[in-house]
Amino acid sequence: MNEEKLIEESFQELLQGYLNSNHRKKVDVIQKAYNFALNAHKDKQREFGEHYMKHPIRVAKIVSQEMGLGSTSICAALLHDVLEDSDYTIEDINNVFGSKIAQIVDGLTKIAGGIFGDKASAQAENFKKLLLTMSEDIRVILIKICDRLDNMRNLESQPEQKQYKIAGETLYIYAPLANRLGLNQIKTELEDLSFKYEHPEEYSAIEKNLAYTHEQRETLFDSFTNPIREALDKLGIRYDIKARIKSPYSIWNKMQKKHVSFDEIYDILAVRIIFKPKTPQEEVNECFNIYVELCKLYKSHPDRLRDWLSHPKANGYQALHVTLMSNQGRWIEVQIRSEHMDDIAEQGFAAHWKYKTDEDPMNTERVAEDELNGWLRTIKEILDDPQPDAMDFLDAIKLNLFASEIFVFSPKGDIITMPAGCTALDYAFQIHTFLGTHCIGAKVNHKLVPLSHPLKGGDQIEIITSNSQHVQPAWINFVTTAKARNKIQALIRKQDRELSKKGEEMLTEWLQQNNLSLTSSILDRLTEAHGEKQHEKLLINIANGETELGEKDLDVLFNRKKKESKKKGWRRYIPFVGSKKDSQKSDSYIKIGKDFDKNQTIVITEENISQYLFPSCCQPIPGDPIIAYINSKNQIEIHSRACHEAQRLQSSFGSSIMAASWNMRGEMSFHSSIAIRGIDRKGMLKDVSAMLYDTFDIDIHSVKTLSEDGIFSGEIEFLVTNISILDKVIKNLSTINGMQSVHRL
Repeated sequence: MNEEKLIEESFQELLQGYLNSNHRKKVDVIQKAYNFALNAHKDKQREFGEHYMKHPIRVAKIVSQEMGLGSTSICAALLHDVLEDSDYTIEDINNVFGSKIAQIVDGLTKIAGGIFGDKASAQAENFKKLLLTMSEDIRVILIKICDRLDNMRNLESQPEQKQYKIAGETLYIYAPLANRLGLNQIKTELEDLSFKYEHPEEYSAIEKNLAYTHEQRETLFDSFTNPIREALDKLGIRYDIKARIKSPYSIWNKMQKKHVSFDEIYDILAVRIIFKPKTPQEEVNECFNIYVELCKLYKSHPDRLRDWLSHPKANGYQALHVTLMSNQGRWIEVQIRSEHMDDIAEQGFAAHWKYKTDEDPMNTERVAEDELNGWLRTIKEILDDPQPDAMDFLDAIKLNLFASEIFVFSPKGDIITMPAGCTALDYAFQIHTFLGTHCIGAKVNHKLVPLSHPLKGGDQIEIITSNSQHVQPAWINFVTTAKARNKIQALIRKQDRELSKKGEEMLTEWLQQNNLSLTSSILDRLTEAHGEKQHEKLLINIANGETELGEKDLDVLFNRKKKESKKKGWRRYIPFVGSKKDSQKSDSYIKIGKDFDKNQTIVITEENISQYLFPSCCQPIPGDPIIAYINSKNQIEIHSRACHEAQRLQSSFGSSIMAASWNMRGEMSFHSSIAIRGIDRKGMLKDVSAMLYDTFDIDIHSVKTLSEDGIFSGEIEFLVTNISILDKVIKNLSTINGMQSVHRL
């Protein structure tokens, strides 16, 4: 009875929040949706003992109070699990609530259970459904993101391996998706919550550092903003000044990328000026007026002015960013926005509902929606061309989710929005597939450049084509956009199919000349003899002349043996003929059975370490946070949790992820590598070697160094027993005279 009362109180809080909003007050339909959902879930409980109705109410609160959506979205959020957890059908919801709410609930049900299932193909299919529903009604994905946010806020009740799966999935797909839709607050919280569960120690350390330096930042903020307040007051501007503190995940990400400590992150504090324009038509002019006043007070950084007013970001973001030198000698970024721009910045496309009926002379909603539709068109192009590999599909989509934008110009002066880091070939495919397919080069700012030339903001690009040019497999190595990569892969597959058909015809003709006919068995034997794994690859090689058929192939087909085959012939195609190396290596690792308990924690010791695979992507050592992954051969791989491949596996194969830990006695050594950089001087390498040998008794495996213009850089590989010793090595090497940075690779 007490729980029913708590559920009712929670619903009343939802209603009160809705009544305080600017939406039309459709309380009756929300009450009806609540009663319908409550009856559907009845006495059902979630895995950790909570009444299931609490979750839909919390999701509806996020939808209403944090995204600012209206009654239709609130009803859909309350009903989003009804079809999955009860006997009600979509027709029942359609009859009671109408087609719009039914359509959204149906879209949410199709992608129920998260983006990912047990198999990669199912994951990709669910993700395709999610993306396709976005074009029907963007509220489907907005509510789905709210659903994920609530799951992340209550993740502590889940078992450890499920925490890894959900956190990895969130960081890999949901946070970038929220960012692409302009949901800045939700994106930041999803990232921080994922970081908290994936790297709890690092998260805790950054939180403590932020708390410790809070007073110092407050002092800096007050001294920096007081003159600004005086200047804006004189102008009669209505404004609010806020401190923007960099999130723990963003700080950690920068520490990893720049290889710096917390104390070396100088942009933790930024200042945000949010003003109310006198008229909507003047908000852009007022942004620049405020900028002029700021430049009278402080010196601005000439290379750090970001004008997102004239050309909003693809997710609708508008603001003017300027970096100013404070009186304390610190560069501080100032973000200038109107109230309207701030809503768009924090709520993204969700804020459009708030402004639907308002006069909008800037047409910012229309511009932003056009950008969204353009992005959805790109996604649809990718969806229309099925990928043979489900993970390739997910990775291609991620290229679009993560990309930040630059603005480049066509030969006629038209502005084209492109992802940062794109190449001339990406631009060609963005304009038209024909241009990309036949592109042989480009002129950037009237200078001839190769296809792989990276573009910068403000570049003017002219594509040079030739009808004799065709797609090259090597192109896939330097394009960065999902659209270009997808088109190249599709065209290569088409070329491969044509070559494969030609190769099959050539092979059939050769076999007929030798009184044989093409069978699956013959194709298997020839494919194996030439060291290939797929029939298609052999046929392609025959078609393009890389594989020539001759007497040695006939020896294989007629089982003829030759003495010299031990040294010569087609042994070159099979690297380990006559060797048990591969089979021993593969069979030495433990293989799990059907009854294996995936909920247990893998504990690595000296006695069992040889049973596990340690892929080359991350080189974890004892003390590193790790996860276990059950691969397609039912072998257990061990990855560092910070490894990019591990993050992809967590998000994509969540049901195959297990918790793992170390229990080593320090009797084994592991390969580890560090990068060093500093002022070059006589005896530097000697000091480094002495530190490793004399202080730590470490055996160096390899050293690579380069000195240029008085600065040296290098990489050292050696053996250590655990992360604690490696940390001490890095700390001690950092104290050597002239050493500027030491970090683990």
